[in-house]
Amino acid sequence: MNALPKTMAAVLLTGHGGFDKLEYREDVPVPQPKMGEVLIRVLAAGVNNTDINTRTAWYSKTNEGATQGGGKATSATAAVDATWDGEALQFPRIQGIDVCGRIVAVGSGVETSRIGERVLVEPCLREPVRWRLFQAHFLGSECDGGFAQYCVAPAIHTYKIVCPLSDAELASFPCAYSTAENLLHRMRLAAGETVLVTGASGGVGSAAVQLAKRRGAKVIAVAAEEKGASVAALGAERVVPRGENLVEALGRESLEAVVDLVAGPQWPELLDLLKSGGRYATSGAIAGPLVPLDVRTLYLKDLSFFGCTVLDREVFPNLIRYIERGEVQPVVAATFPLSEIVKAQQLFLSKKFTGKLVLLPPS
Repeated sequence: MNALPKTMAAVLLTGHGGFDKLEYREDVPVPQPKMGEVLIRVLAAGVNNTDINTRTAWYSKTNEGATQGGGKATSATAAVDATWDGEALQFPRIQGIDVCGRIVAVGSGVETSRIGERVLVEPCLREPVRWRLFQAHFLGSECDGGFAQYCVAPAIHTYKIVCPLSDAELASFPCAYSTAENLLHRMRLAAGETVLVTGASGGVGSAAVQLAKRRGAKVIAVAAEEKGASVAALGAERVVPRGENLVEALGRESLEAVVDLVAGPQWPELLDLLKSGGRYATSGAIAGPLVPLDVRTLYLKDLSFFGCTVLDREVFPNLIRYIERGEVQPVVAATFPLSEIVKAQQLFLSKKFTGKLVLLPPS
């Protein structure tokens, strides 16, 4: 085995703000795996909403708008609650929650036989080695992630995967598909039920369509009209154009479940669509996080709400099995060199694609 380099290419997030806060460098020290950790040669890393949301401080409770674009930072630039776990982000930070790569070194307590494994890293680190115990942390947020040639991760959250998919295709899975599976798992979506998926052309939405179909559910999706065919190809039986009145299109109390990634002004319609005893699950609010809720609708219809961020323990191992058995398919719209991260995020913000964008570090 060749000796590992001392420095690497990486993108450093230097603070909350615009694209100017993303600094591509080739002199970043290669991290060293500590006890219970592995060092991964990153082969591909997906782009996600959380990359932009974290950079622009959108997670801060002082920000009440829709998911931010790539320009100026929000008024929450100096906020201490602008991350997934509600604490101040430590800069510089290497983002990148989706990691596909190979283990090239291990820390103490990890079998050396793992070196050479092709792996995916679970985004949600519930059992960290050098981060606080009993609280989940997230790759690329509370610790450095995959927008680099190398990253470290707890061995317990690093899963060997054996399948013929490309590195870019595998990198499209971890965050989006585990988030979608977690939503469906929490609400216990069952075969024969009808579920509505909003934001169905995005990474999590397109994953939710496939995973709900895999469970035998009837899937109705909401997406931009020009993306209807691509979303239908993933398994949606019907695609309602974004912005159309959902109650008029589908009828009151016509659904058992809603997977919502959008929120925003149309949110009250979603509750009208649910039957008594219906379930609503969310992991996003790209159209705006503040919505009007008539609490009477919640309790008189016996609805259940699920907010989903931390993955239940069985979710990621199940996802690995789905991938290896070919039960879900990657949806990669485009790939970019890591050095072109700004171009990738600009395309991401345009929303003119279906599926995922993936960054490829230098070989």
